[in-house]
Amino acid sequence: MSSEMPLPQSAQGQLVNGRSLWGRAAARPIYAPLRQSLSFDVAIVGGGITGALAAEHLTARGLSVCVIDRETPGLGSTAASTAMLQWETDTQLSELSLFYGFEKAAAIYRRSAVAVSGLAKLIDRLNIICKYRPRSSLYLTSSPGGARELLQELELRHRAGLPGEYLSHPYLMTEFEIERDGGIFSPGSAEVDPLLLTWGLLEVALKRGARLVSASATKLHSEGQRVTVEMDGPYSIEARHVVLATGYSMPGIDMPKLHRSTSSWAMATVPQDRSRLWRERALIWEDSHPYLYARTTADNRIVIGGEDDETIDPQAREAKVPEKIATLREKLKLLWAQADTRVDYAWSGTFGTTSDGLPLIGPVPAMPRVLAAYGYGGNGITFSFMAALMIGAMVTDTRRDWFDDFALDRPEPGLGMRHYAGGGDPLMATVPH
Repeated sequence: MSSEMPLPQSAQGQLVNGRSLWGRAAARPIYAPLRQSLSFDVAIVGGGITGALAAEHLTARGLSVCVIDRETPGLGSTAASTAMLQWETDTQLSELSLFYGFEKAAAIYRRSAVAVSGLAKLIDRLNIICKYRPRSSLYLTSSPGGARELLQELELRHRAGLPGEYLSHPYLMTEFEIERDGGIFSPGSAEVDPLLLTWGLLEVALKRGARLVSASATKLHSEGQRVTVEMDGPYSIEARHVVLATGYSMPGIDMPKLHRSTSSWAMATVPQDRSRLWRERALIWEDSHPYLYARTTADNRIVIGGEDDETIDPQAREAKVPEKIATLREKLKLLWAQADTRVDYAWSGTFGTTSDGLPLIGPVPAMPRVLAAYGYGGNGITFSFMAALMIGAMVTDTRRDWFDDFALDRPEPGLGMRHYAGGGDPLMATVPH
């Protein structure tokens, strides 16, 4: 049986506007044009953070790998990331439990925590210089009634065996100098420079024999035990498996109903006086709509982002930059009054989200031997690491039941699917949606 899939031609400029601060003065990986048709165990379409993690993991398994990208790897959606390596997903454990039941939701959260830890160990073992720093996260309520919900969320996390402590309004004021009704302070997260991490991983894969090809993949043709990647030139690549790691440039498939595209805006301030940054330089994120998140950098800047909306047209997204950055500066001043809000870098990017906050990882329906690896949400890099491990298992014919939690064809969560954790758990019955 034969199947075909077109791959749309979208440039990095369609995904990202502006200039982020990542990867400055670093050596970019060398990639060469395709000069002949080639054959590999695995062909990865996309050289951003997801493709780089997959390439490293698959070459570590001894597989022959080719990474295909039409532009400099990492300068698409990866360059627009704020690179907060969190284990907490965009969907609270309480809400995820309403969708899928407590046990399944808790298992997803625990796997996410293990993924952050695993990525940290990988960076250390490979000695990748990417400005990695372990960080705690501070999840803040943005509403007067949010403190009660945070307490309920924390109780569920403790029940799942996850770390964290509740910080009351007085504690936040005296210890963090942050004016919010409450927060959850949790260890186990981290921050990186996403471009340095991507390029470092690709260099490791290249030293193991991987090929990094400058080419534009136009179509996939799956037949029998092989997949052919057709290019815009005279040559092609054959592989036993193809991995789609095209970030937020969507392949020519019908995306599941739970998927949608959105855009986010971010800025990096001028360097701050390091003595005037918040305690422990924690990763800060807020339960607000639109989303708000902040972190610091190795050179003492503050990165703040959010203001998400459904603008995906590149020109419209760019036109909104002045207004969105002005709003982010105002929100930064409200969050951290000591901040010097002058802007050195400002950018925006289009990202993918799902209605349950989980990634899309696994076989592409109706395309045998083609796998997708899309790590979505605020902890997308965490999910990308998880995707690399899952893809490695799948191409070597290893399967786990929990892989279905992230399947592309999983049903969209909705009112008909909602559970109460533990079968009528009184705590969950009080958690509002």
